[in-house]
Amino acid sequence: MEPIQSYKPQLIIRCVRGLSLAGYLYFTLWRLIPLRQRTEMSPAAAPLDDENLLPEILLRLSPHPSSLPRASAVCKRWLLVVSDPDFALRFHRRHRPSPPFLGCFIHHSRGISYAPTMDSPDRVPAGRFSLQLDDSHRFWFLGCRHGLALVFHRSRKLVLVWDPVTGDQHRIAVPPGFNVNENPMHGAVLRAAGEVDHFQVVLVEAVGVAKQHTRKLACVYSSETGVWGNLTSMSVQSKGTFTLYFTGTSSVLVGSSLYWLIDGDFVGILEFNLERHSLAVIEVPVDMFERYSDFALTQADDGGLGLIILTGCNARLWKREAGCDGVASWAMGTTIELDKLLSLHSMKEKGTLTILGCAEENNVVFLSAVDGVFMVELEPLQFKKLHVLQLALLLSIRKCLHCR
Repeated sequence: MEPIQSYKPQLIIRCVRGLSLAGYLYFTLWRLIPLRQRTEMSPAAAPLDDENLLPEILLRLSPHPSSLPRASAVCKRWLLVVSDPDFALRFHRRHRPSPPFLGCFIHHSRGISYAPTMDSPDRVPAGRFSLQLDDSHRFWFLGCRHGLALVFHRSRKLVLVWDPVTGDQHRIAVPPGFNVNENPMHGAVLRAAGEVDHFQVVLVEAVGVAKQHTRKLACVYSSETGVWGNLTSMSVQSKGTFTLYFTGTSSVLVGSSLYWLIDGDFVGILEFNLERHSLAVIEVPVDMFERYSDFALTQADDGGLGLIILTGCNARLWKREAGCDGVASWAMGTTIELDKLLSLHSMKEKGTLTILGCAEENNVVFLSAVDGVFMVELEPLQFKKLHVLQLALLLSIRKCLHCR
């Protein structure tokens, strides 16, 4: 085997399973020390013995579930570092922009279960995260973000914010002004940047007030104050009798705005700006109506609002861009030939692709095919086929996420 120094840095990470964790960290840290400082260090002053440098290098471990437990097993010093609450907070904040995708939550007759998507040793057992609900059929799973899940109970007129890791639950009554028994409603949960103790819940509702227009409502709850804020509203007009509802997919958070797909007499995107507390409706690309098959909101490659439109085996990626005049419009980007990527050969295989949902923080799209469910990562472009049990569970996502 050739010396480890000959490996390129990006390959060292992929080869870490073949090395000891201590050896990998030692080599990586040694490369970070300036050459002159290396020559001045005595043999006894090993980099990993430095009380200040060790936490810094451990912070740079992968955020995958197995990283810190494996590091804690190296020695007692490492265990003390990774189990320190301040280190855990710094580790969380460092990796928050790009967390690993652990799996999916599935709504069924007994409650909400977790279906893992990662491989060993990072695979979290299916029974680790679950929520038992007495009357599960009355709940709607609205989505999850920043380590929290949001569930809506229509008959009790409340939303449940659930932390799957700690098991904490917060039951919050729907704000006054929302008629959840009559009108379509959706919502989202999120934490502010750098926040770990408090969260926000945003609820949106479509209120039909006349044959030709409807009113959109939004309200924000803060766990820090424990109260709902003021209602935000806007009117949307239509040429004909107006029918509008939210699609089954969860919201997408881009910058300081949340976005939901809306459908009915027209297809559009509802935007709620968290800073200005304002609502707006964005038109979708005309191309959707010419060759429409299926679509979902995503984050674009530049971090802005994106849209994936699936027509047959071709997935077209669109992104929202601001022109020189400051007016935003849609621009088509990459086209992915899914039949080639997923090795779909027969006409039956090619004709059954459907978008199940997206994971915004990981830029991942779930596709249902005739023989399974594929998890497609858009950047870099790669895919993974999920096993049969996950197929049966994931196919229920659309149904359980619908909230009308």
